[in-house]
Amino acid sequence: MNILIFNEGIHDKEENIKAVYPNGIHGALKELMEEDGHNVTATTLDDVEEVITEELLKDTDVIFWWGHVGHHLVPQTVVDMVVKAVHCGTGFIALHSAHFSRPFKALTGSACTLEWRDDERERLWVAAPYHPITQGLPKKIEIEHEEMYSEPFDIPNPDEIIFIGWFAGGEVFRSGCTFHRGAGKIFYFQPGHEEYPTYFNPHVRQILKNAANWAQRTVIREGIVAPHSLTPAEAERN
Repeated sequence: MNILIFNEGIHDKEENIKAVYPNGIHGALKELMEEDGHNVTATTLDDVEEVITEELLKDTDVIFWWGHVGHHLVPQTVVDMVVKAVHCGTGFIALHSAHFSRPFKALTGSACTLEWRDDERERLWVAAPYHPITQGLPKKIEIEHEEMYSEPFDIPNPDEIIFIGWFAGGEVFRSGCTFHRGAGKIFYFQPGHEEYPTYFNPHVRQILKNAANWAQRTVIREGIVAPHSLTPAEAERN
């Protein structure tokens, strides 16, 4: 597959984050996807406009998107291209704080707000054991340190809830869920706070590989326009 990884790359320049992800979050994800022989392009805010082009996206099977404090710095032209690509069949995997990214909000048409607090132990329960994303996993996954996200989570009703997160403080969250927009498949996955080595957890790595295979690009017949719920401009107005 041709895979595009976007990580805003702001935290990655901090020394404490470098200690966890020496090559950046995008670097860790790139190495993970390359293990299976995929062709991977990684970009950050430093060069996002040069890298993410219509030419690249037309052959991209899956987009991984990680953002946190720089959502507003992603150019609208890039947002529009990504949303269009998803409607036309490219898979989109939103990681952790990318619930609040401009592409994810445009694709869901929702505020995507939630409750949160810092360091907490998370137990990730497999809610859909039959789903391709959960294959090869135990029924629950323990993540010793993760940022706590909890309900209410302002998203449309997912097509499927894949994982339910339970935190040591008692909170619960729809930690993995899927959507379809046009011809594209979307997977939101909550674990992945930059201060913790979540993306080196073997079970999390299996989830991301499974998700890429599940979400990979759907080729639609030439001349068929993929339907969608909201245009990017409509979603921005909401």
